[in-house]
Amino acid sequence: MHEIEPFYNWRHLYVAEEDPKSPFYGRVYSEFEFSQSVYNYYIHPQWDEFGSRTLYIKIIYVDYELGYAVIEMLGEWNDAIENDIMALKRDVIDPMMKEKIFKFVLIAENVLNFHSGDKDYYQEWREENIENNGWVVVLNMSDAARYDFERKKLNNYIELFNLPDWRIYKPYHLFKKIDGMLNMRLSND
Repeated sequence: MHEIEPFYNWRHLYVAEEDPKSPFYGRVYSEFEFSQSVYNYYIHPQWDEFGSRTLYIKIIYVDYELGYAVIEMLGEWNDAIENDIMALKRDVIDPMMKEKIFKFVLIAENVLNFHSGDKDYYQEWREENIENNGWVVVLNMSDAARYDFERKKLNNYIELFNLPDWRIYKPYHLFKKIDGMLNMRLSND
C-alpha cells in the first residue's frame, strides 16, 4: 500500500495544502517518512488524515467558480466502528460547503472494504446538496464495497458510477462528464 500515491497529474492546477480555503491548508508532508498506516500496512505520506484510523483522502482538485471538488480515497471506509462518514462530513465536507462547494466526486478505487453504520450523515449531506443544487458521486468502488453500500441503500443518497479511465480527463472535463451522466440518468428515471 505504501506505493499507492494520490493522483498527482493535476498538481500544476491545484494543491490543497497551498489553498487557504482548503481544510488541509498549510500541511507539510514528508517524502521519506512513512508514519500513517491502514492496519499493519504503511501508506504513502502524501495521503491526508482527517480523523479516521482506516480511511485517508486527498483533495486533488477544487473549482470554486463551478462549486465542485474531486477527492481520492484510500483504505477501509468503516462507518460501523470508526464512523468515517461523520469525520469526513464534519472535518472535510462541511468546511468545503462553507466555501460553496456542493458537487463532490469521491474516487473510491483504492477503498478496500466498506462497512455501513447509520444513514444520518448521508441523509444530511444529500439534503444540504439538494438545497444547493449539488450532488455526490462515488467513482469506481470495488464490487464488494459497492455491494455492501447498495445493500444498505446508501446509493439513494450518493450516486455510484464506474469510470475507470477518469485519469485521462482534465478536471473540468471529468466534472462535465459526470454531470452529464447524472443528468442523463435523472432524465431517464
